Amino acid sequence: MLETVKEWLWWDRLWLPANVSWSDLEDNQGRVYAKASHLYAILPCALCLLVIRYLFERYVARPLANVCGVRDRIRTPAEPNPILEKYFCHQASSPSQADVRSLCKKTGWPERRVEVWFRRRRNQNRPRLRKRFSEASWRCAFYFFAFFGGILALYDKPWVYNLREIWAGFPKQTMLPSQYWYYQLEMGFYFSLLLSLTFDVKRKDFKEQVIHHVATLTLLTFSWISNYIRIGTLVMAVHDSADILLEGAKVLNYAKWQKTANGMFVVFTVLFFITRLGIFPFWLIHCTWVYPLELYPPFFGYYFFNVMLVVLLLLHIYWAFLILRMLYKCLFSKVRLFLKLAHISCFVAPLRLILILCLYSLGCFAPAVGR
Repeated sequence: MLETVKEWLWWDRLWLPANVSWSDLEDNQGRVYAKASHLYAILPCALCLLVIRYLFERYVARPLANVCGVRDRIRTPAEPNPILEKYFCHQASSPSQADVRSLCKKTGWPERRVEVWFRRRRNQNRPRLRKRFSEASWRCAFYFFAFFGGILALYDKPWVYNLREIWAGFPKQTMLPSQYWYYQLEMGFYFSLLLSLTFDVKRKDFKEQVIHHVATLTLLTFSWISNYIRIGTLVMAVHDSADILLEGAKVLNYAKWQKTANGMFVVFTVLFFITRLGIFPFWLIHCTWVYPLELYPPFFGYYFFNVMLVVLLLLHIYWAFLILRMLYKCLFSKVRLFLKLAHISCFVAPLRLILILCLYSLGCFAPAVGR
């Protein structure tokens, strides 16, 4: 039974173009190809990154927090109360007014005291400022080195400047050492984020982050096995570029450098729209959706790869609205005279930008890529 499932799972026609089999991707004549067995190194790589992260947060991020004056707020703990604690853990952390009155009868406390208890109890679960500073510092440092490491690995490759070169000889494309290490570090990092979910700061977009990490790992795993490595490295570099500024803005915000953080967040927003809502869909997805059909008929792996890219694109669109809302709060929350105008432009301008990019890409971008 397991043998049958394995044969079906690794069926050539699922993952490779017509007239190509896994035997064609065996190492020979000095050509080295990516293999599924290489992915076993991801787990030790993730564990090493977790150790490096612990050392970084302890010996780099914490001293940096001291230099920047980042201090945890002193929070008054909620006084022990089994009735309220049971309600908090099993029902809701923010009770309705009717529930507050019911709890007052059970505990004999006045409403004000119950409300204060729930506020203090919620504050106990909120992550400390220094912890958030340390996590953001680690991610900023990793994305910085990963992005510039990717630039060093890609700057002299012909497919960076002519996307049609991505499919030259596909899938019989030899693997380069720089591509191997770039993939291992990126996949190890995202796998380490999944392993650390239980003790990391839980953000509002927690579910979306989990979906993003799983989709990214699935996409990278498939691209590695099926030798979509060239396009995979470009996707990783495009994503890392904006993340540096996002995490850097968080670090500055936690350090109370508000104006600098706001300025960096504005730059991040512009770069996010250029890379993830511009380059990613109109160059990279266009490249994976259109150019392969000029070489071979579509197959399951072709559809699977493009669907995973679209999943990432949908997450980017969702985050784009969150980013615009945050940008609105940062820049326009204190401007009363033009509040309504800013509220309208906050939503209309990005839509207009996306529409212009769509129309322009149809007429100019796609043909220009192949030149």
